[in-house]
Amino acid sequence: MFGVEPICRVLTSHGLKIATSTYYAAKNRTPSTRTVRDTELKAQVSRVHTDNFSVYGVRKVWRQLHREGIPVARCTVARLMREPGPGGRPAREEDPHHRPGQRP
Repeated sequence: MFGVEPICRVLTSHGLKIATSTYYAAKNRTPSTRTVRDTELKAQVSRVHTDNFSVYGVRKVWRQLHREGIPVARCTVARLMREPGPGGRPAREEDPHHRPGQRP
């Protein structure tokens, strides 16, 4: 329904000059090394997390990956587990059981 050209025209009319070639260059660019590695690690983090009944946190997942010979930084595991999807968890706002300020 909408193409890139009309969107770029609207953005240009609002003062944001974006060429259509910029969009296509970004779309056709090869993924970065970090993106490729994150894709591979996301599967491993998800596997370790689910194999351990989804109760492992960042530290335990990180330690398990090191035991399996997969070198990864702890902050990388934390970042991947924060992302929604397999291995990650939804944000607290999406958790229906979390009510801030209420204690049992």
